[in-house]
Amino acid sequence: MSTSEKPAADGTDSPDDAVRELLLLMPRLVSRAKKIPVPEVLRSFPLAPRHLSLLACLLLDGPMTVNELAARLEVAPTTASLLVGELNRMGILDRREDETDRRRRIITISADQEPAITAWLAPGAAAWRKALTPLTPAQRRLFVDTLLAYEAAVEEERQS
Repeated sequence: MSTSEKPAADGTDSPDDAVRELLLLMPRLVSRAKKIPVPEVLRSFPLAPRHLSLLACLLLDGPMTVNELAARLEVAPTTASLLVGELNRMGILDRREDETDRRRRIITISADQEPAITAWLAPGAAAWRKALTPLTPAQRRLFVDTLLAYEAAVEEERQS
């Protein structure tokens, strides 16, 4: 497509125009996310993106069981259990007995670490909330589905 191509008659950009804009935007988003400083009290921990997703779930949705975390993270319960175990050993998460079913364990962010985790992750959640709130539920679903499709397509390209 040439750079002189005009938007479609309905005012929308062509797919190539959108791709071009997203190829410029994505590195900026990643760069900004990487520049969010890890709180001092958490810097010594070997935290990976998989840990951040788990912490974000607990921060946004509150205490839950390992099986609930696994469902939210779309991983096997054994994987969620391993992540919880790692974070528990670091003192970032607490496991407590469920008062209604003593066989179950409820996972929470440690009271000592919660202020730092909140200060670290809450601004990103607030930014997403601000960007998504003006959209209709259908538009939000389309946005999330588009990102999921992009993720799948990138993985497909990587494997071929």
